[in-house]
Amino acid sequence: MSKSNKWIIAAALSGFLFGFDTVVISGANLPIKELWSTGPVFHGFFIMSMALWGTVVGALFGSYPTNKLGRKITLSWIGLFFLISALGSALAMDPFTFSFFRFIGGLAVGVSSIAAPIYISEISPPQKRGSLGVLYQFSLVFGILIAFFSNYLLTGFHGIHDWRWMLGVEAIPALFYLLMTFYIPDTPRWHILFQNNDKRALETLEDIYGKGSEAQSVFDEIKSTDQAIAEKNKLISKKSQKVLILAFLISFFNQLSGINFILYYAPEILQMAGFVTKESLFNSVFIGLTNIVFTFAGLMLIDKLGRKQLLIIGSLGYIISLSGVTIAFYQGLNPHWIALFIFAFIASHAIGQGTVIWVFISEIFPNRLRALGQSFGAGVHWVFAAIITLIGPSVIAIFNTNPWPIFSFFTFMMFLQLMFSVFMVPETKGKSLEEINQIINKN
Repeated sequence: MSKSNKWIIAAALSGFLFGFDTVVISGANLPIKELWSTGPVFHGFFIMSMALWGTVVGALFGSYPTNKLGRKITLSWIGLFFLISALGSALAMDPFTFSFFRFIGGLAVGVSSIAAPIYISEISPPQKRGSLGVLYQFSLVFGILIAFFSNYLLTGFHGIHDWRWMLGVEAIPALFYLLMTFYIPDTPRWHILFQNNDKRALETLEDIYGKGSEAQSVFDEIKSTDQAIAEKNKLISKKSQKVLILAFLISFFNQLSGINFILYYAPEILQMAGFVTKESLFNSVFIGLTNIVFTFAGLMLIDKLGRKQLLIIGSLGYIISLSGVTIAFYQGLNPHWIALFIFAFIASHAIGQGTVIWVFISEIFPNRLRALGQSFGAGVHWVFAAIITLIGPSVIAIFNTNPWPIFSFFTFMMFLQLMFSVFMVPETKGKSLEEINQIINKN
């Protein structure tokens, strides 16, 4: 295994903590609601969505440490924050302390969604950038799977304190990841653009491409492209208009698919379908398995079919599966039909939006604006994720007898995503980071 692949795997493991931390709360949701007798509004804001509000803050401001401290040091701080959050949440004795430590974990998730995809995109060769970028998403869905599986195994483990173990076990991979970040270098583009350290940048490029003309050629392209850009530090400008629209819409549609709603409230949704608690948690494990299998398929296809084609395939799958869930709830069909359509929905997300989003946003912005652009796209993503998670308990309370209107709304939004994918999304596969922004602005 090459040095650069080892570095990329280390950075991608932050995705594991991202996925685990985001979904582990699904197993603690109902026990905490009973323990602290929280109402729908309080529970939605302080218990379920507080981590996501931390994620919003982390995403909106994560470009600052990513640029100023560097990609490497930022990744190390992410590991430390995950460690603190896991231990603090598990030991919390009241909902407000619990919310504080969940907020810390959310900060780590938000910054991770900026620093890790940028690190991977800036280290990866163009022809492999898609599949290597998807390693972050693959780690993310693997973290989701392990969180679901861990929650299932720990149910009944320690009585009323099961949820503390569910949350606290995250400290183990967080510590492991933190130690790994000490052994990776920063990216060549960060050294060139933010440190003026051409020597260190060229050394890292030679570690990636080997000593010779290819490393020097990439170095020269980074330097010349940067010098040719007039509006180097302006994210909000006429020249950035198209790329901002693309980042906004792909992030907006990602959450309006209902993915976080289903992942966060999977046990409750499956109970509404007719499953008992233990069955719903077991089915949640199959949601995680489906997610990881089809993310792996996306990893294999993203550099062959391209980003645009995977978004179209995923959008069609969304429309079919969400329509199925809607009809199944409306008609009162056997709960196994609902579970089947939810699995199909997860598969559609994994091979489409889930595979593409972080790769695409990390590619489309020019070098000096990449962290700010990633922050913008991730911020949009997490704002809508937080809103949907915040109102989740209230919406479930309104439609607790039959939630088909919720899924019909998500179906309509995915029809709009299909139109976006067909008519607006450019193809970026196989292009250098320096080429992509030029292609977008020519269209």
